Amino acid sequence: MKAEDLKLVVKEKYGEIAKKSLLMNQSSCCGPSSCCGELEFSMIGDEYKNVEGHNPDADLGLGCGIPTNFAAIKTGDHVLDLGSGAGNDCFVARAIVGETGKVTGLDFTDAMIAKAEANNLKLGFTNVEFIKGDIEEMPLPDNNYDVVVSNCVLNLVPDKNKAFAQIMRVLKPGGHFCVSDVVIKGELPEKLRQDAVMYAGCVSGAINMDDYLEIINNQGFKNVVVHKQKEIAIPADVLGNYMSEQEITSFQNGGTGIFSITVSGYKR
Repeated sequence: MKAEDLKLVVKEKYGEIAKKSLLMNQSSCCGPSSCCGELEFSMIGDEYKNVEGHNPDADLGLGCGIPTNFAAIKTGDHVLDLGSGAGNDCFVARAIVGETGKVTGLDFTDAMIAKAEANNLKLGFTNVEFIKGDIEEMPLPDNNYDVVVSNCVLNLVPDKNKAFAQIMRVLKPGGHFCVSDVVIKGELPEKLRQDAVMYAGCVSGAINMDDYLEIINNQGFKNVVVHKQKEIAIPADVLGNYMSEQEITSFQNGGTGIFSITVSGYKR
């Protein structure tokens, strides 16, 4: 499938989630009753309950970590959140940067931007903004941000080299990124890897962890650190859509794994 088609799948699926959340007006659209079943497999991230700035209305349960915990954000920083969704990590970052800082969220889904702006209007922040744009071609100035964060989004981007090149471009000299993302170890089954719906569910869009880190290093980032990694199990009923029972057993015992990682790196 072409990159443009994959982007369309992601935009449609995440647009549906945002629209349902707006209509349902509930704290999270991904829960026991899950309105996110269209994604087939959702990786609910770490709990935000005790994180300052967490806003339940902005938390759609689509993350795979809490990058702001490791991002070394300071008071007064200008922070960019890539794939900002309904604004959850932006509001967490706002609690850290305070009134003297600024937080910008970038998302390419109209419904997510609308949801985020509605949440921000309720909170009354004047130094939080949401901009529509593609991570591979950010409509943002060079050398403008102290910190770039992202939560379970870059794995959805077809060209990750472009994504990290753009992160390098928009960071100030000496600035850094900290992202939580999904990577794999070993080889995913080909049927699963090719499924566009699973791509939107974050799994088949993931690449090998070593390749992921190599992309970061090749873009010139320094002091690259993996702060945290956690294995994520694909439910057996989901694997059953792609493999026989024998293939599932082989997959589960073959050393292949899907992990959420939180990684950071610095621009010179």
